[in-house]
Amino acid sequence: MARNSLLKKVAAICLTGLSTLVMAQTELTLEQAVSLALENDPWLDGSRYREQALAAQSVAAASLPDPMVSFGFENLPADGFNFRQEPMTQFRVGVSQVFPRSETRELQRRQLSEEGAQQPLMRQDRLAGVTVAVSRLWLESYRNRWARQLIEEDRALFEYLVDVAESSYTSAVGETRRQDLVRAQLELTRLEDRLTQLQQQQEINLAGLHEWLPGTDMSNMELSDTLPALTLGQPFADGQDPGRAERLAQLLLAHPRIRSIDQKIVATGTGIRLAEQKYKPQWSVNASYGYREDDPLGVYRSDFISFGVSFDLPMFNTDRQDKGVQAAQATEAAARTEKTLALRSMLAGLEAALARLERLNQRETLYEERLLQEISDQAEASLTAYTNETGDFSEVVRARIAELNTNIDFLNIQIDRLQTIAELNYYLVSVE
Repeated sequence: MARNSLLKKVAAICLTGLSTLVMAQTELTLEQAVSLALENDPWLDGSRYREQALAAQSVAAASLPDPMVSFGFENLPADGFNFRQEPMTQFRVGVSQVFPRSETRELQRRQLSEEGAQQPLMRQDRLAGVTVAVSRLWLESYRNRWARQLIEEDRALFEYLVDVAESSYTSAVGETRRQDLVRAQLELTRLEDRLTQLQQQQEINLAGLHEWLPGTDMSNMELSDTLPALTLGQPFADGQDPGRAERLAQLLLAHPRIRSIDQKIVATGTGIRLAEQKYKPQWSVNASYGYREDDPLGVYRSDFISFGVSFDLPMFNTDRQDKGVQAAQATEAAARTEKTLALRSMLAGLEAALARLERLNQRETLYEERLLQEISDQAEASLTAYTNETGDFSEVVRARIAELNTNIDFLNIQIDRLQTIAELNYYLVSVE
């Protein structure tokens, strides 16, 4: 029948991703959607600004504090404020410079630089994550679109079955034929409901896709007929391989997300050394020049020059320094715990995705080689038997519903498989 050829054509599109129609609207391929999302992701711009800020802060942290300049009158006589009256009266100008504790400046510079080095790694992880998110939404929208297409085709068939039932009912007497007509109309109504649900899901997915493509007019955008041919970035060993888990863990150690946490651990380690600098003294030097006028009789008075060095002694508040070091050590330990949890989560997700892909591949083969053809033959046989008045109408309806569900299940397998491959490719990303 013409209907079967159309169903096979739809299945072929889902399987091979060949384009069948040229749409009036602008076509949006998965590759285009991902590219547009990555080009318009403000998070990436924010990350670059944070990196620039940390780089500027690291340069500033390596600099000495600004020197302090002071000036004023000293030892002015209170009985007349005469600058020449007393020999100790002077106008003093001084300058002082503080030198931070030991390696504090270098360690602050290094810590800020190490924090800034996290940003490129986080951007790589973000790029991979956005690719997965957009791919999932695009494929979900594709799933909704083609499921609606399959149901639209079956709606035409059930309308035909309603006509057949009406013809049989008008030419025969009995409650049985009336039940056939009611059953056909009921299934047609159910198809309308499924179409409405799929329309709702597609609108939700397109709205989610628009979040990543804010400058795209989705109302004038049609998803491409071509199903992308996603492939794994590298092959994986069989699930029965006893050493696979260890190799997967080693693979994940090169992932940008894990490497960014490693960089965070490095920065917190520098923070420990920075906290330990509080045990060391902070030094400052000062120098001043005191100008004196000649005495009232015109006798010359020598000016004064002063030099000095000062430093603090962190010996009476050691609890403060100890707690600062303990806080820095706890921060580093928390970062190491974060890495452990991230590795566990990613390893579990990777293994689950691999198991899911293996089963989806098996199901895909089963549908291609047997199930699609068998369910189509069953539907044809039941309809032929009914039109020849040797079969039951309920069996015709069940067979057609089963065929529809099988075609939709096959579409779901195709989409689920591609979504799983996209997820696996996220785990395969390594630091460039």
